[in-house]
This record gives sequence, C-alpha cells and structure tokens, in this order.
Amino acid sequence: MNPGPPPSAEPGRLPVPGDLEPIPGQLALPGMPSPGEAADGQATLPGLEFPAADARDDRARVGDGRSGDDGELAAVAAELRGLDRDGSRTAAAIRGALDMLLDGQHTGRYRWEQLHKTEKTHAGTLVEIALARELRLADGTTLDYTIAGADVDCKFSHRLGGWMIPPEADGKLMLLVQASDEDGTWSAGLLRAAGENLRPAANRDGKRALNDHGRAAVRWLHSRAPLQENALIRLPERDVAAIFALPAGQQRVNELFRRAQRMRDSRTVLATVAMQDDYMKRVRDGGGARDQLRAEGIVIFGDYAGDQVLASALGLPRPGPGEFVSARLVPLSRRPSVPGAREPGGAAQRDYARSIRLAGADWLLASGADPAGPAPALPR
Repeated sequence: MNPGPPPSAEPGRLPVPGDLEPIPGQLALPGMPSPGEAADGQATLPGLEFPAADARDDRARVGDGRSGDDGELAAVAAELRGLDRDGSRTAAAIRGALDMLLDGQHTGRYRWEQLHKTEKTHAGTLVEIALARELRLADGTTLDYTIAGADVDCKFSHRLGGWMIPPEADGKLMLLVQASDEDGTWSAGLLRAAGENLRPAANRDGKRALNDHGRAAVRWLHSRAPLQENALIRLPERDVAAIFALPAGQQRVNELFRRAQRMRDSRTVLATVAMQDDYMKRVRDGGGARDQLRAEGIVIFGDYAGDQVLASALGLPRPGPGEFVSARLVPLSRRPSVPGAREPGGAAQRDYARSIRLAGADWLLASGADPAGPAPALPR
C-alpha cells in the first residue's frame, strides 16, 4: 500500500504512531484566519475548513480517478461500510485466509516468511474468496465483485503499497487489502486504477504498481486496524524454539501456556503447536493443560463469559471468541503486606487491587518473586 502511514484507524481503535498523511489543500493554522472565515470574523474551527460533500452529489458525479469527485467510488465505499461498519468481519476473513494458507496444524508454520513463493502468490485469491463469502459480495462481470452496481477488483499485499494492478483493471475500481502478522495490523481502501495513479512501466504480465499519486489517492475504509494476535510471533525466538522442541502435542501446548502468559492464544496457534486433529482436547479440563498446569498455579481463561469477566478484573487481555489467556495466580494471603498501609486497628492493610475471588480466597497475578503453588479451578 502507501509508503507513508495511511490515515489513523477508525474511532475506538488504538492510535498508530507516526505522522498522518497531509490533507490535500492548504489548512489554516489554529488562530489564523482561514478561507472559511465567517462574515462576522469568527474563524472556522480546525478540521472544518473543507465541508463534507453531500453523498447524493457524490453518487451523481462520474469522476476522473480522484476519490473526492468519483461518485461510483463513493457509492462502493458506502456499501462496504454498511456491510462492515467496524471492520470486524473483514478482519476475521483476512485472518482466516492467512491461517488457511499457513496451515499450521499440518505444517507447524506461523510466519509469512515460511511460505513458498507460489503460496504467497495464492494469498490474494484466498483473501478475495474469504471477503466474498464473509460479506456476501456478488461476482463481478469482468472483475472479482459487483458492489453498488460497480465492478471491483480485489488485490492483496502483505507489504504496504505492494499491489500490482492487471491490465484488465485499468480505469476500474480496486479494493486494496493489506495485512501483516508482524505488525499485527490490516488495512483496506479503494482506488480507481486510472493512468495517473499507476507507474508507466509494467512487468512481463502487463501489471503495474501504484505511483506516488496513486498511493496518496487511496480512500481508506480501515487503516492499520488490529489483526488478531499471533502469539508465536510475539514470543521471543528462544521461547518458540523451546515449545517446538518438545516431542508430544500435549507437552507443546502446556509449554505454550507457560511461556505465553498474559497473551491471547488463538485456536490457530494451539493447532499449530499441537499439530493434531484433537488440539482443543489438549486445553480442556479432564486431562488437558487446564488440569496439568493448575499445580503450577497457572490458570487458563477462555471465551466463557465468566472467564472473560475474571480475566478483565485481573487486568489481563479479554479472551475473544476461540481465544485463551493463561496466567499464574497467587493467593492474596501469601502476598506481603503493602508497606506503610494500615487498617483501622493498626494491622497492615493488604492490596486488594486487581484481585478475584475463587474457592473462597482472593487471588492476584503472581510475580516472579511469588512462590509456586496450586491454583483453584475456574468456576463453570
């Protein structure tokens, strides 16, 4: 995609470091007169210098490739936003396509770099199909989709700005998708593949990359939004090596929960580590990691509503659908008193912040200095 960072993620998402792309046009600095200054001398508030175009006017115009006056592009953008306002459905489709490509359950792979060149080429097809299924997009006449009555071609790149536009898409609308496990983000935007947006030189297949103007002209629907975390990428290499060095699937799953504490572990990560068809059995009560690690004080929170509440109360990441979060707990009775704090009777007051009550006792997240000991079973 775009060599500079795209605009920031939608409201409610974590901010992304880095400078935003400049907004086309000249903006007045705060406190300085602006072109939109009212007749009574009151300056336009920063950010309001360019009024939003009326959606009906956008749909009525046929543009020259610039998203600001491309009615067809505006209609497609509105349709996609209506189908997936917060981007969660698109994110799930991209995650599923990448996981299918890696096929960790059968290969043990978890990084993009572990794929063969031909597999990386196939990623675009998997993402295209996954999005069509998730958003129920109709087939296009000559391109991938029909959206709001327009033919739209879908292109995926693991690298921001790495899309190659085929000759049959010249002048057509493009849905540009990018995702990276290493960055933990994904983006999607629209662009018309007009000549002004493409480099003149093509490869032997006639495909052309975006030029600087094209990268700046992408109309972002979702920019650097969070992609479901891959814990194996977040762990240090020595920890991953220690996990995969163990011979049995149950041992590897146990080691994952020991080393990836306070992190979200998805079902895909579990399947990659276990490399077995019954990988979920390696987690559950009744002989799985939950039972085997309890003696070490490690509990495994899942996507049950009660587990989510307990994990949040401890300040842990909240497990989403199909996710698990492990953590070692220690009873509050073993934790030293808070220095200097006194109860009314003069006794030292204990720190009850971030504690949960299990099996009639209060439990905290253990630190490295806390002695090992058994943890209680989570209520079911």
